Amino acid sequence: MDKTWSLLAASWLLAGAAFAADDYPNRPIKLIVPFPAGQASDTIARLIGEQLGKSLGQPVVVENRAGAGGNIGTEAGAKAPADGYTLTMATAALPISKHVYKKLPFDPAKDFAHVTLITVTPLVLVTRPDLGADSVQQLVDMARKQPGKLTFASSGLGTSHQLSSELLKAITNTDILHVPYKGSAPAHIDLMSGTVDIMFDNILPVSPHVKSGKLKALAVTTKNRAASLPDVPTMAEAGFPTFEAVAWFGLLAPAGTPASVVDKLSSEVNGILKRPEIHSRLTGMGANVMGTPPREFERFMNAEIGKWAPVVQRAQISIE
Repeated sequence: MDKTWSLLAASWLLAGAAFAADDYPNRPIKLIVPFPAGQASDTIARLIGEQLGKSLGQPVVVENRAGAGGNIGTEAGAKAPADGYTLTMATAALPISKHVYKKLPFDPAKDFAHVTLITVTPLVLVTRPDLGADSVQQLVDMARKQPGKLTFASSGLGTSHQLSSELLKAITNTDILHVPYKGSAPAHIDLMSGTVDIMFDNILPVSPHVKSGKLKALAVTTKNRAASLPDVPTMAEAGFPTFEAVAWFGLLAPAGTPASVVDKLSSEVNGILKRPEIHSRLTGMGANVMGTPPREFERFMNAEIGKWAPVVQRAQISIE
């Protein structure tokens, strides 16, 4: 009798999962962006959300819930019902947060189902034009000769911009002083004026300054060169093959969301990313379009979490 009931229970669960996929969605979907409107995460969310709504036959409503380095909106996404009707836009800040924040109210490794990795975007190592370093190796040599004298800017404490510089310091065993700003724009101003020396930042906002000669680009942080800055070498080409740090954007659902629903969402979004007009919009933003299946995105996330742990520990970064 116990065996019969177990078989019946299993069949009911399988039937429920199939029904969840067939019936899904039957009402609007909320897509939480844990950063302000106008940022890259918001732009990508609205682009994908509009197309996803058309594909699924239900509107996808983008909700900006900014604050605490993205943690307020991400917490809301993690604690939402696991039914596929609340999605969260994840960025490179998420795996870093696990190590930086002492009291993080969610676990990036356990509290989400991974839908798809949408894009990976290069960061660019830029310097003020008159610094005197024409390559990454020259910059490293300069830092070794003047410990603690060079400065690197970031868009804030615990950001991927800071962690990229900390990773460079760890790999090269150099001492470069961190100067955090409230966002990239004021950091760019001080970098161009010579107040600070170097910075890692997303390719889109720094490219105009590089092309105008106001900043000098030494390397991009992806494995391949960036189409928008084809003359700038990769960190590997610059002599640092173990260095890789990228900005990225992906879609998450709460942990426990039926696999059939996650797979359906992943398939729909990845189909959208293959459309020529969407692909060209994203590549025009300097992004490499990905469109990974859920398990591949999960592996990527776990690798990111593992990569940043020793960097944060070495730099002794901690936020209450």
